[in-house]
Amino acid sequence: MAGHSKWANIKHRKAAQDAKRGKAFTRLIRELVVASRQGGPSLDDNPRLRAAVDKALGANMTRDTIGRAIARGSGNSDSDNLDEITYEGYAAGGVAVLIEAMTDNRNRTVAEVRHAFSKFGGNLGTDGSVAYLFERKGHLLFDNSVEEDVLMELALDSGAEDLISHTDGLIEVTMTWETMSAVRLVFEQSGLTAIKVDISMVPNSRVPLDTAGMEKVSKLVEALEELEDVQNVYTNAQSTG
Repeated sequence: MAGHSKWANIKHRKAAQDAKRGKAFTRLIRELVVASRQGGPSLDDNPRLRAAVDKALGANMTRDTIGRAIARGSGNSDSDNLDEITYEGYAAGGVAVLIEAMTDNRNRTVAEVRHAFSKFGGNLGTDGSVAYLFERKGHLLFDNSVEEDVLMELALDSGAEDLISHTDGLIEVTMTWETMSAVRLVFEQSGLTAIKVDISMVPNSRVPLDTAGMEKVSKLVEALEELEDVQNVYTNAQSTG
């Protein structure tokens, strides 16, 4: 019975991981489609698409899948008629929350987002209420097999903005999102490949929260991330626990 239980647990965990990976890929494909539709399929002329491709490659998406998504976006298909919407609000403790969504039904999406805020003690705000607190950045993450001095030198040469050493030994290089492809190329030409490539909205300031406060905010973030139309959720919460 123990073996059966272990098998069931592994199977359940793998299913959950596959579902999470599938949802992440769906979001990446949406971004590729919309970026291609709005700025054209040329990576040289479309910095948003170039950044989306970098992020997709960093998530191990195949080039064939990326190419099909770009082709869909440039084909003006009615099925890809998605609207981009940014929602802004506050979680418990005055924490700013920024939500990026893509939807074919604005009424459905705003109702679902508002319900999540109400359920977990937050408030959906107006346009511009918290967006000014965030700035879009590119990120390259490296493990501790690479010497920090080497990364620092390459970061300076590539035009990156900052290098951050994390307590878990990982090292993060940050840059403006428009220059991420160029910065990444400098590292790869030196034989260094990032273990993660990402673009996110980084808060200019943080709201410190204890363990209980972070738990409340985390529940709201999880509820928002579960919504079908939500692409990304950002906050300026910082744990003090």
